[in-house]
Amino acid sequence: MSKKRVLIVYYSYTQQTRIQLKQFIAGLESSGVEVVQERLEPITPYAYPFATNARLVAAMLMTFFQKRMAIKPVAASCLADSWDCIVLAGPTWSYNPSGPVLDFLDRYGKEVCGGQLVVPFISCRSYWFLHYWTLKRRLCRYGATVEQPVVFNHPVKEPWRTIGLLIKLRGWEITRRKYSWLRQHYPKYGHSQEQRVDALEQGKKLAEKLLCDSCR
Repeated sequence: MSKKRVLIVYYSYTQQTRIQLKQFIAGLESSGVEVVQERLEPITPYAYPFATNARLVAAMLMTFFQKRMAIKPVAASCLADSWDCIVLAGPTWSYNPSGPVLDFLDRYGKEVCGGQLVVPFISCRSYWFLHYWTLKRRLCRYGATVEQPVVFNHPVKEPWRTIGLLIKLRGWEITRRKYSWLRQHYPKYGHSQEQRVDALEQGKKLAEKLLCDSCR
């Protein structure tokens, strides 16, 4: 039986997607699956953190209307090689896929994902359904088979995770003395250790599915 090969195409802005993917990939590789990663690199990325509130609001509006963010060319191997599965990963931006992922779909979606098994991998604050629906609609148009998404919500309850996200994007530090009231509700930005363990298990589950399908 030939070794299963998975291509992971991803974009990560605050690195939360990348952190979760690291564990997901470990789960795949521990089951004997070969993983190739392709990181999407914007030509002109957003500055991080945002320098002003106006720039942050403008970016939120642009992403709400699905403004593309042009990316550098992807590796030739993404276009030429064959894959048993493609994982398309990235954060949710204002309910939508990120600008780099949308640009990838415009330029390479049909060539890379057409006719393939695709698993969306989503890191988000909370509202991911429109993100998934947008990906699924585009990918199905290319003839892809789209699996249910692997989704990781930030674990803190609202409204604290929204407040925490805005603080993170502006680059403000939460000091224990000055913001102790906030720390009680929002101790940490991003995903939890438990979610990293879950990402590992999700990788193993995908590997098991691929291996079982090949045995039929």
